[in-house]
Amino acid sequence: MDRLRAFFQKREDGQEYQPLNEETQSIEGPPEHHEPDGTPFSWIEYSIFALLGVAMLWAWNMFLAAAPYFQIRFQDDDWILDNFQSAIISVSTLGNLGAMIVLTNIQYTASYPFRINLALYMNVVVFALLTASTVMFLDASSSGYLAFLLIMVGFTSWAAGLIQNGAFAFAASFGRPEYMQAIMAGQGVAGVLPALVQVISVLVAPPADATAGVKEEASTGNGKAAFIYFLTAVIISIVALVAFIPLVRRHNRIVENRMMEHMATSMTSIESAERAARKVVSMLTLFRKLHWLAGGVFMCFAVAMFFPVFTPKILSVTPPDDASLLLQPAAFIPLGFFFWNLGDLGGRTSSLFLPLRERPGLLFVASIARLIFLPLYALCNLHGKGAVINSDVFYLLIVQFPFGFTTGWLGSNCMMAAGEWVEEGEREASGGFMGLALVAGLAFGSLLSFTAAGI
Repeated sequence: MDRLRAFFQKREDGQEYQPLNEETQSIEGPPEHHEPDGTPFSWIEYSIFALLGVAMLWAWNMFLAAAPYFQIRFQDDDWILDNFQSAIISVSTLGNLGAMIVLTNIQYTASYPFRINLALYMNVVVFALLTASTVMFLDASSSGYLAFLLIMVGFTSWAAGLIQNGAFAFAASFGRPEYMQAIMAGQGVAGVLPALVQVISVLVAPPADATAGVKEEASTGNGKAAFIYFLTAVIISIVALVAFIPLVRRHNRIVENRMMEHMATSMTSIESAERAARKVVSMLTLFRKLHWLAGGVFMCFAVAMFFPVFTPKILSVTPPDDASLLLQPAAFIPLGFFFWNLGDLGGRTSSLFLPLRERPGLLFVASIARLIFLPLYALCNLHGKGAVINSDVFYLLIVQFPFGFTTGWLGSNCMMAAGEWVEEGEREASGGFMGLALVAGLAFGSLLSFTAAGI
């Protein structure tokens, strides 16, 4: 009971908790540390890490925002139409989880910049193919296009695993929690911009008449919108590749300074210096130190995986004949994604000003409490059959935005806190481990989302 009280209570003097021993470290507080390398904060470096965060989740959010386009491509197969979103989510998260498990267990010889670069190159190729698919092979069957789409999703999920493992570990090596938050904020931007791009694209190029054929419909309105945001994903990946170059050079200079400070004459390369400073840590050891934080981020994103299943099913309460273009399904569905991701971005950003990193237990409890958002979707206009609360404002501002906000705030606090609860040599490993917990939550939530696919 004393440990539980200490876990939920905060020291009045505001000082960091001092661990009694290794077993109680993750309950009573993070180990005290001072930035031994004196790595200064840089807004330029922060911005580059944020851009990596954008590139990290841009692919994922492109697939979610493209739901209206995929609905057109799958409209002649009811089963695929009902389940393609859960299939995309499951393939993506399971592939991502598999990659993260493999990569997290390869620590000592890991080259995190190589993993990041490889992931970005993979995304360039995959989204170039998806861009081409919006103007070519429009007569392909629903099953054929689904197979192609899931293969593309599989490749992007492995790319996501590479960049998530690489970027979180790379950011942790700088010893600045702000850079971890930058990645999380960039992920939030990656959620907002694709949905915003699609809404604007639909408004600029309205979908063709509902009586048009699949080929005609896909090659106009929604097809043009899909072309724009898939092409945007290619551009984002290329920009991230270029911006990453100076960050790697900066990291190499930091490692060189460490070599000089420690008179590491036996180290003949930056790579050998990194390996010397790197501590290989087992997953069990990391779990003992980070179980509340890992559990919090796991639950946070497992619950969040229900929102992409419900959002495409909820329409405006305004009758279609009276609705403006913004309230038509082609624009209203991505508008729902936009509000959720806007809340997510706000939550990730607010974690800099509303931290709760010294109380991981409360973060874990709050991640479970977010289950309360799921029944609220039943009060909205599912499938256009009518809403219990007849208001688009309720759906967008009371359900979507707060659900997204709590996801971003909780996830960012958990990820930022990880580096403060381990030793300096364990920071890279902790970053990869927390990334694994995040992806595991996404995978678990995506499988559970099938239970809501038929709603």
